[in-house]
Amino acid sequence: MLTQEKAEQILQAADLIYSAEVIEQAIQRLADEITAELSGQYPLVLCVMKGAAVFAGHLLPKLVFPLNFDYIQVSRYHNATSGGDIDWLIRPQNDFQNRSVLVIDDILDEGLTLAAIRKQVLDRGARSFYAAVLADKEIGKTKPFHADFVGLQLPNRYVFGFGMDIYDAWRNLPAIYALHSEPGK
Repeated sequence: MLTQEKAEQILQAADLIYSAEVIEQAIQRLADEITAELSGQYPLVLCVMKGAAVFAGHLLPKLVFPLNFDYIQVSRYHNATSGGDIDWLIRPQNDFQNRSVLVIDDILDEGLTLAAIRKQVLDRGARSFYAAVLADKEIGKTKPFHADFVGLQLPNRYVFGFGMDIYDAWRNLPAIYALHSEPGK
């Protein structure tokens, strides 16, 4: 865990990537797109904890159609031999059978976690699967998963704020920041 002093130093040295105003505009655009696509489907909406909590809190009130809401918490193994398998730490309480499911996540990085969530949801009987991410990170390689609704594009840097953490701190920031680039990179 960071000390308060170290957390403040990280923020002071970070680069602002997206302001709160730009993020809110992107969320409203996403809400409009999601409403156009899902308003007649009475979907089950799943928030991927912890990172997507802030994004979901801003997005849900802008979705002007009935939905059910639940959350999931998953952990992905980070060694390459695992193939992106995920460990479901908290499973949703709602049934997926014949439901349209919208998963809300904070960031699409490599795409392995959302690909595995999609497989699990469809294997459990969902009629359709959609994913909305606040941000898609440009990592310079092909991803196994692409979100249906994307708010913002991020550079391939370590980002934090608006639900995304750095050493479990700064999820509460209203904007998105990136660690300052190292010289020569």
